[in-house]
Amino acid sequence: MKQIKLIEVKSEIGAGTRGASMGVDALKIAALDFGSYFFKKNKSVRVLVQNKLLLEPIHNEFAKRIKGVYAVAERLAKEVKKAVEAPNTFPIILLGDHSTAIGTVAGIKMACPDKRLGIIWIDAHADIHSPYTTPSGNMHGMPMAAILDVDNLVNKVNEPDEETITYWEKLKALGGISPKILPSDLIYVSMRDLELQESAIIKKLNIHNYTVSEMRSKGVERAAVEVLNYLDKCDIIHISFDVDSMDPTISRGTGTPTKNGITEREAGNFIARLLYSKKIVSFEISEINPTLDKENLMAENAFEILQKAANQITRVL
Repeated sequence: MKQIKLIEVKSEIGAGTRGASMGVDALKIAALDFGSYFFKKNKSVRVLVQNKLLLEPIHNEFAKRIKGVYAVAERLAKEVKKAVEAPNTFPIILLGDHSTAIGTVAGIKMACPDKRLGIIWIDAHADIHSPYTTPSGNMHGMPMAAILDVDNLVNKVNEPDEETITYWEKLKALGGISPKILPSDLIYVSMRDLELQESAIIKKLNIHNYTVSEMRSKGVERAAVEVLNYLDKCDIIHISFDVDSMDPTISRGTGTPTKNGITEREAGNFIARLLYSKKIVSFEISEINPTLDKENLMAENAFEILQKAANQITRVL
Protein backbone atom coordinates (compact mmCIF):
# COMPACT_ATOMS: atom_id res chain seq x y z
CA MET A 1 0.00 0.00 0.00
CA LYS A 2 1.27 3.45 -0.92
CA GLN A 3 1.30 6.53 1.27
CA ILE A 4 -0.04 9.77 -0.19
CA LYS A 5 2.21 12.82 -0.15
CA LEU A 6 0.35 16.08 -0.72
CA ILE A 7 2.22 18.93 -2.43
CA GLU A 8 0.43 22.28 -2.17
CA VAL A 9 1.16 25.00 -4.73
CA LYS A 10 -1.01 28.06 -4.09
CA SER A 11 0.14 29.91 -7.19
CA GLU A 12 -2.14 31.87 -9.52
CA ILE A 13 0.31 34.06 -11.44
CA GLY A 14 -0.27 32.08 -14.64
CA ALA A 15 -4.03 32.69 -14.69
CA GLY A 16 -5.98 35.57 -16.16
CA THR A 17 -8.60 35.61 -13.40
CA ARG A 18 -7.72 36.06 -9.75
CA GLY A 19 -8.60 33.53 -7.06
CA ALA A 20 -7.05 30.16 -8.01
CA SER A 21 -4.50 30.53 -5.21
CA MET A 22 -7.40 29.96 -2.79
CA GLY A 23 -8.29 26.62 -4.37
CA VAL A 24 -6.21 24.51 -1.98
CA ASP A 25 -7.76 26.12 1.08
CA ALA A 26 -11.20 25.75 -0.50
CA LEU A 27 -10.52 22.00 -0.75
CA LYS A 28 -9.59 21.95 2.94
CA ILE A 29 -12.81 23.74 3.86
CA ALA A 30 -14.76 21.24 1.77
CA ALA A 31 -13.05 18.40 3.64
CA LEU A 32 -14.07 19.94 6.97
CA ASP A 33 -17.64 20.33 5.76
CA PHE A 34 -17.67 16.62 4.89
CA GLY A 35 -16.23 15.74 8.29
CA SER A 36 -13.10 14.34 6.64
CA TYR A 37 -9.63 14.11 8.20
CA PHE A 38 -8.00 13.78 4.78
CA PHE A 39 -5.70 16.77 5.23
CA LYS A 40 -4.76 15.72 8.73
CA LYS A 41 -3.87 12.09 7.99
CA ASN A 42 -1.88 12.76 4.79
CA LYS A 43 1.48 14.48 5.04
CA SER A 44 1.86 17.65 3.01
CA VAL A 45 4.50 20.11 1.91
CA ARG A 46 3.95 23.64 0.64
CA VAL A 47 5.86 25.10 -2.29
CA LEU A 48 6.84 28.76 -1.94
CA VAL A 49 4.93 30.84 -4.51
CA GLN A 50 5.34 34.24 -6.19
CA ASN A 51 1.84 35.72 -5.94
CA LYS A 52 3.35 39.05 -4.89
CA LEU A 53 4.04 39.55 -8.59
CA LEU A 54 0.32 40.17 -9.08
CA LEU A 55 0.88 43.58 -7.46
CA GLU A 56 3.66 44.52 -9.86
CA PRO A 57 3.52 45.79 -13.47
CA ILE A 58 3.57 43.15 -16.22
CA HIS A 59 6.85 43.20 -18.15
CA ASN A 60 6.39 40.18 -20.39
CA GLU A 61 3.31 40.78 -22.51
CA PHE A 62 3.29 37.37 -24.21
CA ALA A 63 4.18 35.30 -21.15
CA LYS A 64 2.93 37.21 -18.14
CA ARG A 65 5.04 36.81 -14.99
CA ILE A 66 7.14 34.13 -16.67
CA LYS A 67 10.05 34.61 -14.26
CA GLY A 68 7.74 33.82 -11.35
CA VAL A 69 6.19 30.86 -13.15
CA TYR A 70 9.68 29.49 -13.74
CA ALA A 71 10.70 29.97 -10.11
CA VAL A 72 7.59 28.17 -8.79
CA ALA A 73 7.88 25.36 -11.34
CA GLU A 74 11.52 24.82 -10.42
CA ARG A 75 10.66 24.53 -6.71
CA LEU A 76 7.76 22.20 -7.43
CA ALA A 77 9.94 19.97 -9.63
CA LYS A 78 12.31 19.36 -6.73
CA GLU A 79 9.45 18.38 -4.40
CA VAL A 80 7.86 16.08 -6.97
CA LYS A 81 11.22 14.44 -7.66
CA LYS A 82 11.67 13.68 -3.96
CA ALA A 83 8.13 12.30 -3.65
CA VAL A 84 8.40 10.07 -6.73
CA GLU A 85 11.76 8.73 -5.54
CA ALA A 86 10.56 8.04 -1.99
CA PRO A 87 9.62 4.40 -1.27
CA ASN A 88 5.90 3.56 -1.27
CA THR A 89 4.95 7.21 -1.87
CA PHE A 90 2.38 8.61 -4.29
CA PRO A 91 2.37 12.40 -4.80
CA ILE A 92 -0.90 14.27 -5.21
CA ILE A 93 -0.20 17.82 -6.32
CA LEU A 94 -2.77 20.50 -5.51
CA LEU A 95 -2.22 23.40 -7.88
CA GLY A 96 -3.67 26.86 -8.13
CA ASP A 97 -3.44 27.61 -11.84
CA HIS A 98 -2.35 24.99 -14.37
CA SER A 99 0.88 26.68 -15.49
CA THR A 100 2.72 25.06 -12.59
CA ALA A 101 2.13 21.61 -14.08
CA ILE A 102 5.38 22.18 -15.97
CA GLY A 103 7.12 21.66 -12.63
CA THR A 104 5.18 18.50 -11.89
CA VAL A 105 6.21 16.85 -15.13
CA ALA A 106 9.81 18.06 -14.82
CA GLY A 107 9.99 16.53 -11.35
CA ILE A 108 8.72 13.16 -12.57
CA LYS A 109 11.28 13.12 -15.38
CA MET A 110 14.06 14.14 -12.97
CA ALA A 111 13.16 11.16 -10.82
CA CYS A 112 12.72 8.78 -13.77
CA PRO A 113 14.90 10.09 -16.62
CA ASP A 114 15.14 6.73 -18.37
CA LYS A 115 11.45 5.88 -18.24
CA ARG A 116 8.95 6.73 -20.97
CA LEU A 117 6.36 9.06 -19.45
CA GLY A 118 2.76 9.32 -20.59
CA ILE A 119 0.33 12.07 -19.61
CA ILE A 120 -3.45 11.98 -19.34
CA TRP A 121 -4.47 15.66 -19.54
CA ILE A 122 -8.11 15.98 -18.40
CA ASP A 123 -8.98 19.53 -19.36
CA ALA A 124 -11.39 21.59 -21.46
CA HIS A 125 -8.32 23.25 -23.00
CA ALA A 126 -5.19 22.01 -24.74
CA ASP A 127 -2.83 24.45 -22.95
CA ILE A 128 -0.44 24.16 -25.89
CA HIS A 129 0.10 27.84 -26.68
CA SER A 130 3.57 29.35 -26.61
CA PRO A 131 4.62 33.00 -26.20
CA TYR A 132 4.66 33.09 -29.99
CA THR A 133 0.99 32.11 -30.38
CA THR A 134 -0.84 33.08 -27.18
CA PRO A 135 -3.79 35.48 -27.56
CA SER A 136 -3.77 36.40 -23.86
CA GLY A 137 -0.23 36.00 -22.52
CA ASN A 138 -1.60 33.94 -19.62
CA MET A 139 0.78 31.10 -18.88
CA HIS A 140 -1.82 28.62 -17.71
CA GLY A 141 -2.45 28.19 -21.44
CA MET A 142 1.16 27.12 -22.08
CA PRO A 143 2.26 24.19 -19.88
CA MET A 144 1.80 21.50 -22.51
CA ALA A 145 3.80 23.47 -25.07
CA ALA A 146 6.65 23.72 -22.57
CA ILE A 147 6.41 20.01 -21.73
CA LEU A 148 6.49 19.05 -25.42
CA ASP A 149 9.08 21.73 -26.34
CA VAL A 150 6.72 23.23 -28.91
CA ASP A 151 6.99 26.85 -30.12
CA ASN A 152 4.57 26.48 -33.05
CA LEU A 153 6.43 29.11 -35.08
CA VAL A 154 4.51 28.24 -38.22
CA ASN A 155 1.47 29.82 -36.58
CA LYS A 156 3.36 32.66 -34.93
CA VAL A 157 1.38 35.84 -34.22
CA ASN A 158 3.53 37.47 -31.49
CA GLU A 159 7.07 38.84 -31.22
CA PRO A 160 8.19 38.05 -27.64
CA ASP A 161 11.03 40.10 -26.21
CA GLU A 162 14.46 38.65 -25.46
CA GLU A 163 13.81 38.13 -21.74
CA THR A 164 10.60 36.25 -22.45
CA ILE A 165 12.36 33.98 -24.92
CA THR A 166 15.19 33.32 -22.46
CA TYR A 167 12.81 32.25 -19.69
CA TRP A 168 10.65 30.26 -22.11
CA GLU A 169 13.71 28.27 -23.13
CA LYS A 170 14.56 27.73 -19.45
CA LEU A 171 11.03 26.53 -18.74
CA LYS A 172 11.13 24.04 -21.61
CA ALA A 173 14.50 22.76 -20.37
CA LEU A 174 13.46 22.55 -16.71
CA GLY A 175 14.94 19.45 -15.12
CA GLY A 176 17.54 19.17 -17.89
CA ILE A 177 15.23 17.15 -20.16
CA SER A 178 13.47 18.56 -23.22
CA PRO A 179 11.06 17.52 -24.56
CA LYS A 180 9.77 15.71 -21.49
CA ILE A 181 7.34 13.49 -23.40
CA LEU A 182 6.59 12.49 -26.97
CA PRO A 183 3.39 13.80 -28.61
CA SER A 184 2.27 10.18 -28.99
CA ASP A 185 2.50 9.78 -25.21
CA LEU A 186 -0.05 12.51 -24.49
CA ILE A 187 -3.81 12.02 -24.55
CA TYR A 188 -6.32 14.76 -23.91
CA VAL A 189 -9.62 13.94 -22.22
CA SER A 190 -12.67 16.25 -22.44
CA MET A 191 -10.83 18.91 -24.47
CA ARG A 192 -13.30 21.08 -26.36
CA ASP A 193 -12.12 24.72 -26.46
CA LEU A 194 -9.26 25.49 -28.85
CA GLU A 195 -7.78 28.46 -30.67
CA LEU A 196 -6.74 28.05 -34.32
CA GLN A 197 -3.02 27.92 -33.50
CA GLU A 198 -3.60 25.10 -31.02
CA SER A 199 -5.75 23.13 -33.44
CA ALA A 200 -3.03 23.39 -36.07
CA ILE A 201 -0.22 22.09 -33.85
CA ILE A 202 -2.39 19.31 -32.39
CA LYS A 203 -3.22 18.15 -35.91
CA LYS A 204 0.42 18.36 -36.97
CA LEU A 205 1.60 16.33 -33.97
CA ASN A 206 -1.35 13.93 -34.24
CA ILE A 207 -2.26 14.25 -30.56
CA HIS A 208 -5.38 12.33 -29.60
CA ASN A 209 -8.38 13.78 -27.78
CA TYR A 210 -10.78 11.43 -26.02
CA THR A 211 -14.01 13.40 -26.21
CA VAL A 212 -16.90 13.74 -23.81
CA SER A 213 -19.22 12.09 -26.35
CA GLU A 214 -16.87 9.09 -26.61
CA MET A 215 -16.87 8.69 -22.84
CA ARG A 216 -20.66 8.94 -22.75
CA SER A 217 -21.20 6.46 -25.55
CA LYS A 218 -18.72 3.87 -24.29
CA GLY A 219 -19.04 4.39 -20.56
CA VAL A 220 -16.45 5.44 -18.00
CA GLU A 221 -15.03 1.94 -17.48
CA ARG A 222 -14.29 1.34 -21.15
CA ALA A 223 -13.08 4.91 -21.63
CA ALA A 224 -10.48 4.49 -18.88
CA VAL A 225 -9.30 1.17 -20.36
CA GLU A 226 -8.99 2.69 -23.83
CA VAL A 227 -7.06 5.71 -22.55
CA LEU A 228 -4.64 3.45 -20.67
CA ASN A 229 -4.29 1.21 -23.72
CA TYR A 230 -3.43 4.27 -25.82
CA LEU A 231 -0.45 4.86 -23.50
CA ASP A 232 0.46 1.19 -23.33
CA LYS A 233 4.04 1.80 -24.51
CA CYS A 234 4.72 4.17 -21.62
CA ASP A 235 6.51 2.94 -18.50
CA ILE A 236 4.88 5.47 -16.16
CA ILE A 237 1.86 7.79 -16.41
CA HIS A 238 0.86 11.11 -14.82
CA ILE A 239 -2.76 12.33 -14.55
CA SER A 240 -3.35 16.08 -14.69
CA PHE A 241 -6.93 17.10 -13.88
CA ASP A 242 -8.16 20.64 -14.51
CA VAL A 243 -11.60 21.12 -12.96
CA ASP A 244 -12.78 23.07 -16.02
CA SER A 245 -12.99 19.68 -17.75
CA MET A 246 -16.31 19.43 -15.91
CA ASP A 247 -19.47 21.10 -17.14
CA PRO A 248 -20.19 24.59 -15.71
CA THR A 249 -23.73 23.52 -14.80
CA ILE A 250 -22.00 21.67 -11.95
CA SER A 251 -20.19 24.79 -10.78
CA ARG A 252 -18.61 27.90 -12.30
CA GLY A 253 -15.86 27.92 -9.68
CA THR A 254 -13.00 27.93 -12.19
CA GLY A 255 -11.37 30.66 -14.25
CA THR A 256 -12.32 29.39 -17.71
CA PRO A 257 -15.58 27.39 -17.51
CA THR A 258 -16.51 25.67 -20.77
CA LYS A 259 -19.87 24.12 -21.62
CA ASN A 260 -20.50 20.48 -22.60
CA GLY A 261 -18.06 18.96 -20.11
CA ILE A 262 -18.06 15.78 -18.07
CA THR A 263 -19.98 15.47 -14.79
CA GLU A 264 -18.32 15.25 -11.39
CA ARG A 265 -19.43 11.61 -11.14
CA GLU A 266 -17.89 10.79 -14.53
CA ALA A 267 -14.67 12.56 -13.58
CA GLY A 268 -14.39 10.79 -10.24
CA ASN A 269 -15.19 7.34 -11.58
CA PHE A 270 -12.91 7.81 -14.59
CA ILE A 271 -9.93 8.91 -12.50
CA ALA A 272 -10.49 6.16 -9.93
CA ARG A 273 -10.58 3.57 -12.72
CA LEU A 274 -7.37 4.95 -14.24
CA LEU A 275 -5.71 4.53 -10.86
CA TYR A 276 -6.15 0.77 -11.05
CA SER A 277 -3.08 0.91 -13.29
CA LYS A 278 0.22 0.52 -11.46
CA LYS A 279 1.81 2.71 -14.12
CA ILE A 280 0.21 5.82 -12.62
CA VAL A 281 2.85 7.57 -10.50
CA SER A 282 1.20 10.93 -9.73
CA PHE A 283 -2.04 12.90 -9.85
CA GLU A 284 -2.74 16.63 -9.76
CA ILE A 285 -5.78 18.91 -9.54
CA SER A 286 -5.80 22.52 -10.73
CA GLU A 287 -7.86 25.67 -11.35
CA ILE A 288 -10.35 25.61 -8.45
CA ASN A 289 -11.39 29.24 -7.93
CA PRO A 290 -13.75 29.73 -4.99
CA THR A 291 -14.12 33.47 -5.68
CA LEU A 292 -16.18 32.58 -8.77
CA ASP A 293 -18.31 30.01 -6.98
CA LYS A 294 -21.38 29.73 -4.79
CA GLU A 295 -21.12 27.96 -1.44
CA ASN A 296 -17.73 26.40 -2.34
CA LEU A 297 -19.45 23.96 -4.68
CA MET A 298 -16.53 23.36 -7.06
CA ALA A 299 -14.17 22.59 -4.19
CA GLU A 300 -16.73 20.20 -2.71
CA ASN A 301 -17.04 18.38 -6.03
CA ALA A 302 -13.27 18.35 -6.47
CA PHE A 303 -12.74 17.05 -2.95
CA GLU A 304 -15.09 14.15 -3.59
CA ILE A 305 -13.05 13.32 -6.69
CA LEU A 306 -9.84 13.71 -4.70
CA GLN A 307 -11.13 11.42 -1.96
CA LYS A 308 -12.21 8.80 -4.48
CA ALA A 309 -8.77 8.93 -6.11
CA ALA A 310 -7.01 8.71 -2.75
CA ASN A 311 -9.06 5.70 -1.72
CA GLN A 312 -8.01 3.93 -4.91
CA ILE A 313 -4.34 4.87 -4.47
CA THR A 314 -4.12 3.53 -0.93
CA ARG A 315 -6.17 0.43 -1.75
CA VAL A 316 -4.52 -0.75 -4.93
CA LEU A 317 -1.18 0.82 -5.74
